[in-house]
Amino acid sequence: MAKQFDSLSEVLTRFIEAQHIFFVGSAAPDGQVNISPKGMDSLRVLGPNRIVWRNLTGSGNETAGHLAQLNRMTLMWCGFEAKPMILRTYGTAKTLHPRDEAFRSLNALFPHSDGARQIYDVSLDLVQTSCGYAVPFMAYQGERDVLRNWTEDKTPEEIATYWETRNQHTIDGAPTYVTSPKTP
Repeated sequence: MAKQFDSLSEVLTRFIEAQHIFFVGSAAPDGQVNISPKGMDSLRVLGPNRIVWRNLTGSGNETAGHLAQLNRMTLMWCGFEAKPMILRTYGTAKTLHPRDEAFRSLNALFPHSDGARQIYDVSLDLVQTSCGYAVPFMAYQGERDVLRNWTEDKTPEEIATYWETRNQHTIDGAPTYVTSPKTP
C-alpha cells in the first residue's frame, strides 16, 4: 500500500543513502518523457525537503532541457538488496551550471570530476513509498569506471566541445543551456 508524506524522514533518508542507483524522471510539456538511471556517488540529501544531485557529462542532456521548459522532477529508488520498497520524491529543481555561483559550493559535496555538467537542487513537495514486492533481488558488484576514465582522458576544452556538439539539445530539439545561459 502506498503511503505519502510531506518530507523525508530519517528512515527514508537512510534508505536513500544505502542505494547505489536512483532514477530521474522529467518531461517537457510536449515530446518524450525521460527516465534516466544515475549512480557514481552523485546525490546528497540536504534536508527533509531538499536533495541535490550532480549530473555528469553523458550522451544526452534531457533533464536540463525539460526543466528549462517545465520545472518538475521525480526521483525514484528501489530496494534491490534488502528491504522491498520503492521510494519516489516529487518536486521542482533549480538547474545550476559550472558558470553559476552556487555550483561551486554544491559541487564540493561530491568527489572531484571535470565532467560535472549540472547540479540539480531539488525542492520536494511530496514523498511516496510503495511496497516494491515485485522488484527483484539484485546484488551490487561495484561502480563502472567507464565514464570516469572517459572524463579523465579529456581536457576541459574537449569536454566543453563535447557539451557544445552533443549536449546542446534534447532529443526533441529543445535547448539545454549547457554552454550558455537562458535569456529572459
